[in-house]
Amino acid sequence: MSCVDEAYVERVLETVEQIPPGRVTTYGAIAAVVGGGPRQVGTVMAHHGGPVPWWRVVRADGTLPPSHDGRAEAHYEAEGTPQRADGRLIMLEAFWDPADPD
Repeated sequence: MSCVDEAYVERVLETVEQIPPGRVTTYGAIAAVVGGGPRQVGTVMAHHGGPVPWWRVVRADGTLPPSHDGRAEAHYEAEGTPQRADGRLIMLEAFWDPADPD
């Protein structure tokens, strides 16, 4: 992945590792902290996100990217992440802001 440097990849992954269990953040929120845009963060996650809690990074509307292939739901259930009956996450309750992590 030549368009994204290793330092950027590390910043994205380090941010994802900080997301507490039961909480989620968005591609855009990560981009606001580390630079770039949501798609660039998504590219990093698609190519390098396996070792980090990838299921904690979602779309801004609380829906899951197709790449999660139904595997994220088990993590959400185990961590107690707030969800609606339709599977969307309740962002008002679940959102973690990487710009203000406390």
